Amino acid sequence: MDRSVLEEIEQRLRKTRDELEQELDRQLDARREQFRYRLQRGKVRFDREILALQKTYRIGLWRYITGARIAILLTAPVIYAVAIPLALLDLSVTIYQQICFRVYGIDLVRRADYVVIDRHMLAYLNFIEKFNCIYCGYGNGVIAYAREIAGRTEAYWCPIKHARRTLDPHPSFASFMEFGDAETYRDWLANGRKSRPAAPPDAAP
Repeated sequence: MDRSVLEEIEQRLRKTRDELEQELDRQLDARREQFRYRLQRGKVRFDREILALQKTYRIGLWRYITGARIAILLTAPVIYAVAIPLALLDLSVTIYQQICFRVYGIDLVRRADYVVIDRHMLAYLNFIEKFNCIYCGYGNGVIAYAREIAGRTEAYWCPIKHARRTLDPHPSFASFMEFGDAETYRDWLANGRKSRPAAPPDAAP
């Protein structure tokens, strides 16, 4: 397949993705109106009567715990133990990008764009459910945050596509050079790693 055809397909994919993200934003705005909450300075605000209604759906702690299967309760320590490596990953990639990205001239990844914790604001969740939602939001957010840092690092050091199609590549991958295109790669190195975009801009706050 001709290289220009590949680039055209990639551009169409990016355009489609942008259009879908815009549609997603519109749908989220509609959901906020439906469930009567708003965002103020990044924090969720519900109408008072909605909070009262949500509380009527809350399951008490004792009923929640006694209603759980024994096997589920026994796996809890295993789940929560993963918090340690997650915290270490969070700390290590933050220190790494603060040092190395400044040296490389790569835009820093905004942690707040990936680690989003807000589901504890839902009044229909009990304490355990809120804690679990915080944990899941943190864990998945840290992994996404680390993935973006790794992606921008890859874009700086080795922006070459794989021979095989990868599942859900990071955003920088679309701008990578073709597998086997030695001339473009050497030209890129000769130009100080600046002939192709190294990383996407930070997301808007």
